[in-house]
Amino acid sequence: MSGPHELAHVAALLGDPARSRMLVMLMAGQARTAGELALDGGVSPSTASSHLSRLLKAGLVEVAQQGRHRYFRLAGPEVARAIEALMGAVPDRPVRRAGPADPGLRRARVCYDHLAGELAVAWLQAMREHGHLAGADGLELTATGEAWCRQAGFDLEVMRSARRPLCRACLDWSERRDHLAGALGAALLRKLLEGGRARRLPDSRVLQVDARGERWLTTLR
Repeated sequence: MSGPHELAHVAALLGDPARSRMLVMLMAGQARTAGELALDGGVSPSTASSHLSRLLKAGLVEVAQQGRHRYFRLAGPEVARAIEALMGAVPDRPVRRAGPADPGLRRARVCYDHLAGELAVAWLQAMREHGHLAGADGLELTATGEAWCRQAGFDLEVMRSARRPLCRACLDWSERRDHLAGALGAALLRKLLEGGRARRLPDSRVLQVDARGERWLTTLR
């Protein structure tokens, strides 16, 4: 079990601005090379390699070798969830709204492998208001919720067989309320992208959701 010493070590790693910028870029869920992350972090390639080595050793990132290139990505959804929560914990400034200034990021963005932002929070709220999610934490699919998921084309059996929770709350950085992570949250993002209701902006976490996608998320139709 991790203790105060390990927590302090991870906090020190996250406290470096360059490493923080690299991790935030990896929140888009796409693997990136050390050279790309050097640009993101505003440091030289050699400095970026040193930072990535420390993040790799701490288990915050992982690396995949493909040919001559090494691609870095977050070590998993738990790391992404912790980073999103820390971003949401930044104190508000008196004259500035919390979270990103970019309205696109506020509206809809990728949080590792699931949807975040205003639309994600609105979707979770709509699911609860329609009685599709209930339980003590409001994260258990009801019979009507299962019916809606199947009608929307989600394969619940496959999602439940995955080695991750079906529904998990993730504190939204900009809205300061929960959006949905877990297998269902990831499936929701895939459905938006594969159905052409949304598209990702290059080299960004911003997700452009069209009118059909917004209507589907907020009205569940």
